[in-house]
Amino acid sequence: MNSPQQVDIKSEIMTMPSWLRRPIGKASEISTVQRIIKQRQIHTICEEGRCPNRGECYAQKTATFLLMGPTCTRACAFCQVDKGHAPMALDEEEPQKVAESVRLLGLRYVVLTSVARDDLADGGAGHFVRTMETIRQMNPDTQIEVLTSDFWGGGGVAVQRHSLAMIIQAQPACFNHNVETVRRLTPTVRRGAKYDRSLAVLATVKELNDQLPTKSGVMVGHGETMEELIETMADLRSVKCDRLTIGQYMRPSLDHLPVKKYWTPEEFTELGNIAKEMGFNHVRSGPLVRSSYHAGEE
Repeated sequence: MNSPQQVDIKSEIMTMPSWLRRPIGKASEISTVQRIIKQRQIHTICEEGRCPNRGECYAQKTATFLLMGPTCTRACAFCQVDKGHAPMALDEEEPQKVAESVRLLGLRYVVLTSVARDDLADGGAGHFVRTMETIRQMNPDTQIEVLTSDFWGGGGVAVQRHSLAMIIQAQPACFNHNVETVRRLTPTVRRGAKYDRSLAVLATVKELNDQLPTKSGVMVGHGETMEELIETMADLRSVKCDRLTIGQYMRPSLDHLPVKKYWTPEEFTELGNIAKEMGFNHVRSGPLVRSSYHAGEE
């Protein structure tokens, strides 16, 4: 029997606008990925987050691996990733397992992300690097994008900069760090994160390597205004952010923040056009767009 919470969430899903509903994708492509990652006891954000685009991405030979376990040390109010208790120890074999999965799936473009690991001295930067190196050893033609936390575990600016430098020296194809929401709503939506700290991450990456493409993502639906979104885009351009994704927030459960507004496809088109006019050279703006959507396309 369904719990009251499950029933309420199902009702909420059924009342979503039609443009937020889409087929999940080919079962064969999804099951192949699920089998390979389950055998190796690794994680993808595609599966952990039940991404609506996963079938399409798998068919295009892209996937986003979630490193360092499924438990986050932050408590963001929008995210359905596990939180609230101690994360597991790092799996030293995870880089090998991910690299094998990339080879078996024939992935041409891989996004590596992770939960926030404030319990680790380098925030997990070394684990990112080891995974990137192992992927390249087994899959030399596969491009790797990273989607990282802010590496702020209490070590201060110097430790954060060192962690970012480690990642950059490993030469990812793109460095992604999401601001997620506008300045006013950051304390509510991103508990444990700071708006200016995220801008500083993107600025530091450009300071260390101005040729490396940087990227950020914003969710709409938390009560932000068009003016605030334009201000956020301007802030991102001020730190030379090159690429932008804009998508609709969808509530994972009743324990998460409610949706304040469903933005229309026409409004997403308007936001995308504004972003392009502001100088972003790669923009994805749409209700079902997520951070890694069409990541391998320039």
